[in-house]
Amino acid sequence: MGDSIEKAKILKLDELVKYEEGGIVSKQILKSGSGSVTLFSFSKGQGLSEHSARFDAMVQLLDGEAEIKIGGKPFVLKKGDFIIMPANVTHALSATENFKMTLTMIKTPQ
Repeated sequence: MGDSIEKAKILKLDELVKYEEGGIVSKQILKSGSGSVTLFSFSKGQGLSEHSARFDAMVQLLDGEAEIKIGGKPFVLKKGDFIIMPANVTHALSATENFKMTLTMIKTPQ
């Protein structure tokens, strides 16, 4: 399949990104001027340090379990759960076990 995602074909999101021992893997699915959809896999113990984004972003877990802190408040997400991280509010992710997720970011006009 390479780096491009086939269009007009049924695909399984959780199969498009693999786990890498001790690492984080990302694969962009869609990108346009109005936003993006990116797949990630995180090995247990990996994460993203606290940061913020200019736009709202939705995280949906496809597999596993993660802790996401938004504005310092922890949320535990499991397969099938999703949460919206508000723009300009700090957030961080931590893999309490291996997990896969989609990150959907919609850019709104300023």
